Amino acid sequence: RHPLATFFHLFFRVSAIVTYLFCDWFSNSFVACFVTILLLLSFDFWSVKNVTGRLLVGLRWWNQIDEDGKSHWVFEAKRVPAVAASTEAEARIFWLGLIICPVIWTTFFFSTLFSLKLKWLALVIAGISLQTANLYGYIHCKLGGQKTISRVTSRLFGTADVPKRQSRRISEDGTEEHGKTGTR
Repeated sequence: RHPLATFFHLFFRVSAIVTYLFCDWFSNSFVACFVTILLLLSFDFWSVKNVTGRLLVGLRWWNQIDEDGKSHWVFEAKRVPAVAASTEAEARIFWLGLIICPVIWTTFFFSTLFSLKLKWLALVIAGISLQTANLYGYIHCKLGGQKTISRVTSRLFGTADVPKRQSRRISEDGTEEHGKTGTR
């Protein structure tokens, strides 16, 4: 249903990785390679965060700053009927691209570190940061934000009677709610 969004979801990611691997063959200029790869990573971050996440899986996340200067993270999952949702293949491509690329950049990190090509280290760290930021945001969206994550972790660790703690939730209208909550 969204072939163009699916294409660009993978295009910038794969282009950045391929350019990183083969840029020494095409250019001797470190700066040109660095800027090209950083631009591809930035285009990927923007397109995944603002376009392909909404179209392919119905999720989005953003940060907003209120009048007091406080930063609020908002994680949203669109509730659409199954008929109007994107295809399962598109969703699978979205999640595979979102998960595999940070793993590849982490592999590049260790490769760069052990081969002592330290001038590339800043670029690889930028790649890891941008890729994992999108992954983190979309995992929060998929799991439903803090509320669901605390339930999942409490089930994982088997804590039935967790003491009440101070938590922060963001309601659907974007306002922050503070209060004491416990897990079920």
